[in-house]
Amino acid sequence: MLLFELSLPLTEPVQVFFIILLIILFAPLLLDRLKIPSVIGLILAGTLVGPEGLHLIDRTETTLFGTVGLLYIMFIAGLEIDLNDFRKYRHKSIGFGAMTFLVPLIMGTLASIFILDYPFRSALLLASMFSTHTLIAYPIASRLGITKNKAVTITVGGTMITDTAALLVLVVITSSIEGALNVEFWLRLVSAIAAFVFVVLWGFPKIGRWFYRNAENEGVIHYIFALSMVFAAAFLAEVAGLEPIIGAFLAGLALNRLVPHSSPLMNRIEFIGNALFIPFFLINVGMLVNPGVLTQGTEALIVAGVLTVVALSSKWLAAFFTQHVFRLSILQRNVIFGLSSGHAAATIAIILIAYRLDLLDDNVLNGTIVLILITCMVSSFVTDRAGRKLALDEVEHMEEEPESEEKILVPIANPNTLEALIDLAMLLKQKNAPIYPLSVILDDHQAKTKVATQNRLFSKSVQYAAGYDQAIHPISRVDLNASSGILRTTKELGITKIVMGWNGKLTTRSRFFGSVLDTIVERAEQTIVVAKMIYPLNTIGKLMVVVAPNAHLEPGFAEWINMIRMFGNQTTGRVQVVSEATTLETVAKQLEEGRPSLEVVRQTFHEWDDFLILAREVSPQDVMILISARPNTISYHDYLDKIPDYLSKYFTETSFIIVYPELGMQG
Repeated sequence: MLLFELSLPLTEPVQVFFIILLIILFAPLLLDRLKIPSVIGLILAGTLVGPEGLHLIDRTETTLFGTVGLLYIMFIAGLEIDLNDFRKYRHKSIGFGAMTFLVPLIMGTLASIFILDYPFRSALLLASMFSTHTLIAYPIASRLGITKNKAVTITVGGTMITDTAALLVLVVITSSIEGALNVEFWLRLVSAIAAFVFVVLWGFPKIGRWFYRNAENEGVIHYIFALSMVFAAAFLAEVAGLEPIIGAFLAGLALNRLVPHSSPLMNRIEFIGNALFIPFFLINVGMLVNPGVLTQGTEALIVAGVLTVVALSSKWLAAFFTQHVFRLSILQRNVIFGLSSGHAAATIAIILIAYRLDLLDDNVLNGTIVLILITCMVSSFVTDRAGRKLALDEVEHMEEEPESEEKILVPIANPNTLEALIDLAMLLKQKNAPIYPLSVILDDHQAKTKVATQNRLFSKSVQYAAGYDQAIHPISRVDLNASSGILRTTKELGITKIVMGWNGKLTTRSRFFGSVLDTIVERAEQTIVVAKMIYPLNTIGKLMVVVAPNAHLEPGFAEWINMIRMFGNQTTGRVQVVSEATTLETVAKQLEEGRPSLEVVRQTFHEWDDFLILAREVSPQDVMILISARPNTISYHDYLDKIPDYLSKYFTETSFIIVYPELGMQG
């Protein structure tokens, strides 16, 4: 006698989850060998085990996680998008959104009336289905590293426009059937959408900034909060009469600045989504497919063929028009077509509602299922193929830079600042550059005990850095004093940048900023970054960069400009540059024209002896970055020596960073 009974479809949670995990594990592995995108593998696997295949699992068993996966795709798209590029290309996104909505709508309406012989209202509703698309292949673009490309940015923005417009067509037609299409309906619809957008894009960033500023720096809490905001926005979208995917995308935009791309939180969001929720969604989509439709007679095949041809050709034409209007490359056009040709979530929502209202028949319903399978496969293949070529093309056209062997040293004097300094170093460093937290222990009779204690502390730093998915290399040094240990380690490891903390006080020379930093600045030639951070880096309000005159003439100019770019791009995206006219213009142009680009506000400043004037312009939520200089350099002036004292006395509630550019490594 069996200890348990096995019946199909499986309903026990353990059995269902086990089968799904096997699919997630093996489907991509098998199809990778055949050079088929893993997205297609998961969809086909869903078809195989679903109700119209072996019926191992009923679709209802995957609906919850499948819905989460769809929202996750849109949320990640909103998080990964470069907001500066999004603003820069907003007119292109609107243009593409209009074309990818209108071209399929017009072609679909004509085909539905003259080929499928549907009345106008049914034809218009069916055509609105062609206008929608699901970013089914976005995970492919993300994996290929092309999400910052103009083509992807335009497509993601256009997706929101066309899906919203298509769903509004659905709302209007269904309301007209119910006889509720009046002035009151339009006022209610417009006001609900406006209120929803305002709450998410204005309210969510404020709520998020408050939460991350006051909550413990605990990964699970931060992740659950972000996920809660996604579903809150999705729920509000439903209340406003929109699809939840619109809310999820806007939640991504709202939290974009609060989740730096290199942060542990972003790593957790992407990991959990790519490992679990998004595969669940793709499997769930596969379960919609009914291969038996192909054997239900010629009429069903004709309808399926017409729907598929119109859907793909209209999306290709929209991408073609977008390419020529905005002067994009053929590869970019193909990526736009690939990303925008997949039909799934909104498509099935429109068709099911139309079917329930008797506006469309069984042939269209079955044909739509075939449409979903074919367009998802085309979307995945085209995005994968064009995306690979586009990624290679981007690498070939990048400005050649000398190979960098950046190494960052992070001396730790106060264990409480360890995580904040690692966060800062991660934002400032180049990809794959190693970080070396350093503890210098005085050479006395307690040195052995202190080394053991420090090693236990560093085990915490290694665990924290694991959230970044990047290794760090903690070091303990026994030396006569802190400055000697830092300088010796800098030489031994070939360090290129030193990131140090400061408590903001100048009470004694034994303080970290006093004797230690004075010695480091005097004797080290590397870039030195001194920071006092009051709030988490992802909650910054404004970034003010104060630049010493002629700093653009120093050997380390390119290095600190790149640091500002990386720091600004992952936090506020907008910087206020303060300096004298010539230096100001040079710095501003570099930040605006480089990659990633930043939005720059210029402020001319000449009265350096009146440095305290700037205290009026920064709030506790802001960060001031001072590009200073060392004695005997082009940009050095006596007043720079007074600024640390000013910062200590008059900027006690302000986070700030002082940068001493490198001296050219003259040996």
